[in-house]
Amino acid sequence: MPELLVGEQRLNVAPASNLLDALHRAGIAVPYSCRAGSCHACMVRCVRGEPEDAKPEALDLARREQGWRLACQCRVSGDLQIEVFDPLKDGRPAHIEGCDWLSPTVLRLRVRPEQPLRYRVGQHLVLWTSSGVARPYSLASLPGEDPWLEFHLDCRQPGAFSDVARSFQPGDELRLGDLRGGALHYDPDWQARPLWLMAAGTGLAPLYGVLREALRENHQGAIRVIHLAHDASAHYFAEPLQALASCHPQVQVELLCAAELTAALAELRLVSRQTIALLCGHPDNVETFARRLYLAGLPRSQVFADVFLPHAR
Repeated sequence: MPELLVGEQRLNVAPASNLLDALHRAGIAVPYSCRAGSCHACMVRCVRGEPEDAKPEALDLARREQGWRLACQCRVSGDLQIEVFDPLKDGRPAHIEGCDWLSPTVLRLRVRPEQPLRYRVGQHLVLWTSSGVARPYSLASLPGEDPWLEFHLDCRQPGAFSDVARSFQPGDELRLGDLRGGALHYDPDWQARPLWLMAAGTGLAPLYGVLREALRENHQGAIRVIHLAHDASAHYFAEPLQALASCHPQVQVELLCAAELTAALAELRLVSRQTIALLCGHPDNVETFARRLYLAGLPRSQVFADVFLPHAR
């Protein structure tokens, strides 16, 4: 059986074991979100040996040459020595500038890095607490306009990070992992095309950034924002969305509850096959959105999606 060495721990794992799963079974806390090689939260550094990597293109050449790999995409086929991400050594220092509840279950977190951070809408960061708990979150802020990094944390269900986050106070210290780009972005070449932003829960966070970026770029096409929530009280960002819609006639906002989703999607019709759709949220919701768009005739190449997996305990 292959031997996996992590710090002082020596583990025997079954051949072809998924590296992330093997680490978690051993009680080694490696954060993750998408398990698809997109969020980059589960990066580990290979010191000796080489795992089978199903998605080598997910990391840039510089990172790969430094030994970094995505644990979720790797299988252990031989002896392997790795180092997990150390937030004190590898992370950026930051502090909480503000935290407030947008609804009974959604916490808005505003974070100020000690050094300025350049980023794009649609990117995400792994946030590390001082106690070593970590989770990746998408940015809701807009570079060049917001002086902080903004995140929307879904605290409805228990989770290792959200349990700690409920006690956050301004001034608390955090460490930031590497910036990573997901599938969500805004392309100025889309300026004249219809833009659909379809979010479930706090999947709205990165799409809010995309919406503001599109408006800053003077997007001329119609913009349709659909936010799905489990009930009416969970439309946590309804007022900011409606405020943007009132100032920009091309923006249409639709707030759907779970019970209304099937009927609403059945009535969904494309106004143009040039539409660009950006989807974000729980995998089941994203798949439901994507399937309906496909049936409506939207080419898959015009659909961009990020998924949020449930919180890990």
